[in-house]
Amino acid sequence: MTISLYAASVPVLKQMLNSVSDLLKKTEEHAAAKNIDPNAYLQARLYPDMFPLIRQVQIAGDFARGVSARLAGLDVPKVDDSLATTFADLRAMLAETITFLDSIKPAQIDGQEARDIVLRPGTPKERKFNGQDYLLHFGLPQFFFHVTTTYAILRHNGIEIGKRDYMGSY
Repeated sequence: MTISLYAASVPVLKQMLNSVSDLLKKTEEHAAAKNIDPNAYLQARLYPDMFPLIRQVQIAGDFARGVSARLAGLDVPKVDDSLATTFADLRAMLAETITFLDSIKPAQIDGQEARDIVLRPGTPKERKFNGQDYLLHFGLPQFFFHVTTTYAILRHNGIEIGKRDYMGSY
């Protein structure tokens, strides 16, 4: 039995984006209950040379849109990350991303394992993949890195979350 490229991408991306949105909601509620400035969490990092929480969430959204669009042969939706500066903004961006994912049909992605995907064309950082390698060896690992880092930042900063929160509904 084989798994389709769509099944390995869009539903997984949606599950984890919903999880991140729920994590952000719990964090916002925690901050309000403890009278903590929400920016303390939004700007939190695991280490000084890493991106803060807000950027981790933005990048997770960027990868979800980019991976799914490229696999489907669509233009990657442009999102101005600078506009997402609050928990509500981040959750709205994630909801918009999920709406985009919902617009992609399995037929647009399934069978695209050999599709040529070129990132940063014409630059020294140009990378070429086929669709399957792009998803499995680049897109999903990058996406999960930022989702996991989001979780780790929140857990490290005392938000009462666990593995069930990370996994979300499936």
